[in-house]
Amino acid sequence: MRPFAFIAPLALAAALAAPAFAQQVTVTVGGDLTDDVEELGHRDVNEQIERLQTVVERRLARDGALEGAQVNLILTDLKPNRPTWRQAADKPGLSIIDSISIGGATIEGEVITADGRRMPVRYSRYSSSLADVQGYTTWQDADRAYARLAGNLVSGRLVSR
Repeated sequence: MRPFAFIAPLALAAALAAPAFAQQVTVTVGGDLTDDVEELGHRDVNEQIERLQTVVERRLARDGALEGAQVNLILTDLKPNRPTWRQAADKPGLSIIDSISIGGATIEGEVITADGRRMPVRYSRYSSSLADVQGYTTWQDADRAYARLAGNLVSGRLVSR
């Protein structure tokens, strides 16, 4: 019984150490968002970079898409549905709870496939009116944009505006 007690933890450690997917996803900030980082707050923008990367990595891994590819994304625009902490601190009249706006994100970049082909990526999604704003989080529409971009990557629709 003792050898199995030793092997099981090793097997678990090996499984956790192995990558769950063969894609490499990187996200950077560019375009107009570069100028807006101070206004939105570094913490919020960094969290959105991580969120976009996580959403895309998980969807690609789940669906087994773009295996061996390198996905380089640039978050070029980001609009919150509710004020960020930095915006609320800078403009005391804004309410993190009551103030809402049209949110969303624009993402550009490229996919470099395992065989070296380079394909452009463009995706943009924003609410069209305040009536379309659903949910109560600061980044509701940006999250929706990330999920739809990931779905487009899986299905091969890389350019969509």
